[in-house]
Amino acid sequence: MSSADGQARRRPARSTEAAGHVVTPVSWEPRKELDLREWLEHGRRLGLLGRGVAWWIGDWLLYGNLRHGERYARASRVTGYERQSLMNMAYVASRFEVNRRRGALSWSHHAEVAGLSIDEQEHWLTRAQDDRMSVHSLRTEVRALRRRRAAQAAPQQLAREDDEVADSVVCPRCHNVIDLVAERPRMPLATAVAHRRE
Repeated sequence: MSSADGQARRRPARSTEAAGHVVTPVSWEPRKELDLREWLEHGRRLGLLGRGVAWWIGDWLLYGNLRHGERYARASRVTGYERQSLMNMAYVASRFEVNRRRGALSWSHHAEVAGLSIDEQEHWLTRAQDDRMSVHSLRTEVRALRRRRAAQAAPQQLAREDDEVADSVVCPRCHNVIDLVAERPRMPLATAVAHRRE
């Protein structure tokens, strides 16, 4: 452990006082009465911070990995985030160039479509933005798409598996070698597969 890591861990939680409020790692407290406009402005700033932090940390991790070969153990110690959370932030940041990130959508919206192709990402992000979809709604729609694709791929996968049946097998009862290629026209595939499994 470096001395910087140890110092970061021993430091007390600091507060930041600005514009009539105090922010600590666990609180936001006004130091004066806020009118509606001031209160809303504070909320806007907090919202920007909340929506940006996962992107910032993801980009920071990518930079550190590229520039310094740093991995997640030290990053976890200095940020306080679990390793898996950091890996998720870095993955999502890596899947979206800055000019493709949608400020009107949350990091979580982007995370839901990060595993898709760029064209599909763009489609779903545009739809989420235009239809004002919640993260939950977007997740539900994307999962439904994946289920439909899996259902369509299943018969094709089974056909590929059927084509991959061995050319010959040895009968476990009589030890005869059965040439499945020669027998296929005469032997139903289910019979050949069943014979192969015996």
